Amino acid sequence: MQLNILQEIINLKNSKKEFSVITDTKTSKTYIFFANKPIDINLKSFETEINKLYNSRKDGMIKDSDLFIKHYHRPIKVVIVGAVHISQYFVEYAKPLNLDINIIDPRGYFASEKRFPNVRIINLWPQEAFQHCPLDDKTALIALTHDPKIDDPAIHEALKLKCFYIGALGSKKTHENRCKRLMENGFKEDDIKKIFGPIGIKFGGRSAPEIALSIIFQLMTEIYKK
Repeated sequence: MQLNILQEIINLKNSKKEFSVITDTKTSKTYIFFANKPIDINLKSFETEINKLYNSRKDGMIKDSDLFIKHYHRPIKVVIVGAVHISQYFVEYAKPLNLDINIIDPRGYFASEKRFPNVRIINLWPQEAFQHCPLDDKTALIALTHDPKIDDPAIHEALKLKCFYIGALGSKKTHENRCKRLMENGFKEDDIKKIFGPIGIKFGGRSAPEIALSIIFQLMTEIYKK
């Protein structure tokens, strides 16, 4: 690898930029790829496949080429509303994954450093918390309090800002009532359908660790769809 390319990669990683490194395995020539920026002319014929791999976050050989692509993405931002038992298991299971987890809960006796070590905790109501932890279309919002006073404002904000994943805890009946409240607050049916409720993939598990695992499976599936 050329020294100037290596230095650029180091600088980009230190500044937390998102990019990919593409290496020609035959010539050892290296290219740096950025989404939504002009691609090197030597890579032009593979642009569609490169973008597909970049969005899927999958490293590997580019189809029908001698090119290997390695991605450098920032951690996916996950905002969990509700410092409940499920959240504790979620944080534990998510340790090996590239996730930036934030816990929001105004109830300080739940959202404590003792229960969530080494995790960012914001002891505020969602409306206030989002001033310190803003949402966007690259954020996943997970609402777990089962309390509309806390969950609903968070879901409102997530829908408005088009979070790529929105999930909410509760039974089918609870979710039906949630959807009615959302429609009463002016949200369209097409937007409401984007909410995963009840949250998590369905495999029959009902305990806190099982639900946490089902949420992670569902979330990771959505991440790799992006």
